[in-house]
Amino acid sequence: MAERLGEIEKAGSDSDGFWFSDDDYRSRYRPYVVKNGILHVPVKGVLLNDFPYALGGYATGYEYIWQAIKRGVDDSTVKGIALIVNSGGGMVAGNFDLVDRMFSVRGIKPIRAFAAEHAYSAAYNIFAATDHGTVARTGGVGSIGVVVTHFEYSKMFDEAGIAINIIRSKPGKMEGNPYEKLSEGARERIQERVDEFHKQFVAMVARNRSMDVKAVDATGAHTFMAQQAIENGLADEVGALDDAITAFEATFSEGDEQMAEISQADFDTAVAAALVAGKEQGKAEGVKEGASGERARVVAILGHDNAKDRPKAALAAALETDLSAEQAGKFLGNLNAEVAPVADVGAPEGMLKAAMQNGGAGISGGADADASGNGSEMSRAEKALLMTKGPAH
Repeated sequence: MAERLGEIEKAGSDSDGFWFSDDDYRSRYRPYVVKNGILHVPVKGVLLNDFPYALGGYATGYEYIWQAIKRGVDDSTVKGIALIVNSGGGMVAGNFDLVDRMFSVRGIKPIRAFAAEHAYSAAYNIFAATDHGTVARTGGVGSIGVVVTHFEYSKMFDEAGIAINIIRSKPGKMEGNPYEKLSEGARERIQERVDEFHKQFVAMVARNRSMDVKAVDATGAHTFMAQQAIENGLADEVGALDDAITAFEATFSEGDEQMAEISQADFDTAVAAALVAGKEQGKAEGVKEGASGERARVVAILGHDNAKDRPKAALAAALETDLSAEQAGKFLGNLNAEVAPVADVGAPEGMLKAAMQNGGAGISGGADADASGNGSEMSRAEKALLMTKGPAH
């Protein structure tokens, strides 16, 4: 087994990427299984730091778990991620980093944990980092605590007649070794580290499960059966693995059906209504802007210096052509001054009044004009006059 693991490790280090192709025998030790849009990530056996593999129910590496979750988040074919947990725990080293990374990607895609059967200690920390946790009715979760095991062989060596001589540069060097009795100072320092790790563990669970730190700490590092875990807030649901996974898949099917219904009916209607509203609004704004621009153009032409001696021509240029004020000014400058300008006409309003009174510049009433030549409808010159005055206040 050790030789086989060494072969896998060497082969993996030579790979350009983390994942092996499906036809490579090594891919079974880095499984990436997607079923009905759900990525299944095993969290089983002893949990190990700096170990990028999943070996059935024997051992799972933190690096493998993170790489699988990260790939699932980026994979467009994956709708949700399911952690299949059955572990009594593992190493502190690497566990807290994994949980923080998992927490950082929560909300991108649904991530759920399924304890089938157990999620204890380091495995529970991973379980708690997901959006939702289901426990098999015969399973359990908890053991929120940290332990250090110290082995001492000094008595065995004494009975065997073996003396271990340790020469230290400082008294604290190599304290806690298995060859001599554990000193009180070494015990105290190990206890300090255990207490600090426990504090961090409790804080992580409280954050990830939205619980009070005191409530998490009050669990006393005990393990809890499924219903107990629901009652104290350590899990969300009791259920068999297959049923829970099926229910997880159904949440996406329902969402797809709702989206399809919106796409076929309400979505198209909403888009069409938005287009009509947009066109009407644009049309109204365009008319308003066009009227304002035309009013400014007429005023500019009638007020041009070259219009003073050519009032009739100026009025015609303003109302009967599309010339700009600059173009009309140049055009008027090339014309001779008019022989008999109206004496009391001033630009621009006086010019328009005179034109309406004398029928100047070829402007007359419409089809309904009476015998006097005054139209029953507002003439174009009158409209121009109102235009130059601008809106009423």
